[in-house]
Amino acid sequence: MKNSFKMILASGMLLLSLNSCKKEALNLTPTNDVTAVDVYATPTGYKNSLVKLYATYALTSPQGAESSDVGGLNSGFADFLRLFWMTQELTTDEAICAWGDVGIPELDYGMPTPDNQFLRGLYSRSILQITFCNEFLRESTPEKLASRNITGADATAITRYRAEARFLRAFQYWVLLDAFGNPPFITEDDAIGKVNPKQIQRGALFTYVESELKAIEADLAEPRSNEYGRADKAADWALLARLYLNAQVYSGTAKYTEAITYSSKVIAAGYSLKANYMDLFRADNNVNNTENILTINYDGINGTNNGGTTYIINAAINADMNPTSYGVPGGGWGGNRTRPNLPNLFPDANGSLDKRGVFFGTKKAVDAVGEFTDGLRVTKFKNITSSNAPGRTLNGTFASVDFPLFRLAEQYLIYGEAVARGGSGGTAGQALTYVNLLRRRAYGNASGDLVAAALTTDFYLDERARELYWEGHRRTDLIRFDKFAGSTYIWPYKGGTQAGTALPAYRNLYPLPLADLIANPNLVQNTGY
Repeated sequence: MKNSFKMILASGMLLLSLNSCKKEALNLTPTNDVTAVDVYATPTGYKNSLVKLYATYALTSPQGAESSDVGGLNSGFADFLRLFWMTQELTTDEAICAWGDVGIPELDYGMPTPDNQFLRGLYSRSILQITFCNEFLRESTPEKLASRNITGADATAITRYRAEARFLRAFQYWVLLDAFGNPPFITEDDAIGKVNPKQIQRGALFTYVESELKAIEADLAEPRSNEYGRADKAADWALLARLYLNAQVYSGTAKYTEAITYSSKVIAAGYSLKANYMDLFRADNNVNNTENILTINYDGINGTNNGGTTYIINAAINADMNPTSYGVPGGGWGGNRTRPNLPNLFPDANGSLDKRGVFFGTKKAVDAVGEFTDGLRVTKFKNITSSNAPGRTLNGTFASVDFPLFRLAEQYLIYGEAVARGGSGGTAGQALTYVNLLRRRAYGNASGDLVAAALTTDFYLDERARELYWEGHRRTDLIRFDKFAGSTYIWPYKGGTQAGTALPAYRNLYPLPLADLIANPNLVQNTGY
């Protein structure tokens, strides 16, 4: 079951091309001769369309890795995870890129402009998946099913598919909420192509995402009972817990009690930590993994693109690092490495005590942004299996490592931080138990155990970096701790100087892309841009 859905996802975009397009508005329409009547004529058609919704995470277009559904962006840049990762990591103390492609230095310095191609790419990619989800929801109403004589168990299954489509849409609206704050907004109830989408304000979007996730809970599969790579109730709760942890930022009202409630629901759902931390980031991390809650699934042969974990692995190594040992013998792009702040959170540069910290090289300092060997390389993700066998790969470049969107460890840390911030319904003692479970895995014994007094609010920012680095959390975390903008916390090249300098507070939100502002007069640019 688990492997079968991963393989289906790998080929899903090649099999399906409904709604393939290269526009950036929320009112996209099909550009080929395949119609909804054809696609949704049978229960199998609905399942295939659900596959496409998930495949949109992992592939760039129905035509393969050399094409992109996002217009105006090189197909190599157009994968969702690559764009999300860049905007969440390169702007922070955890990563910096040596490449000089237009828009990358702006991210390195935390100073992107409204025409930054990578911000526009993320914005467009999220809107594209929302558009696909809206179309699926229009075609899967009870009335539509009845008109197509789909009843009984088939109709029940499609009700679950609808809940998953709403989850995927809510996730992408969360991405827009977190990054851009006030994006255009449209649902399946809005007419296609009739009017420009209206803009939603951040507080209202927070409420919408919250309400959607609560509304679909009953229709989702029980935790750990769905096919691997498909959303279930635990994924729903995990996103709610993350949403509530950041509610003060998103809505102006703290909801730490709710963060404790929903992280606790995930924790009680039967998940457990994988014994070896590094096995979470290997090519067989889809096998016997009871820690991952929801993943983006990648296949290095049947579902290739230059983003995803292929990008994370290849951009972090070069030819001098023996790419074969990372499962990509034909790869090694020499782009991303870390700034000194991340390795400084570990007992030593090689992580010999806290085994989560894995770095290559001896020079922590970044004296030249364009020199890949300036700064330690991060070797957390590898396209090899837990038994050190090569992972599936085409031409020795593409990776088969699935990426964790949600995993149990994050929920432990959400629970603890929410307790430390004054949320009700949890205890400091339980938070300590969860933290020490993570640290015993990291240290291999009890030598890393802490006492309750150590679990200050600021502790959780550092521990999240140690546990979750390079998994796309850092920008959001720094903003929640009021350390992304301003001068409270400075890191090298923050604000464009080698020593680092303060960023203005408006940088806590990214600008809406200039192209969409021009196309849609309903949009007002975020303050400061």
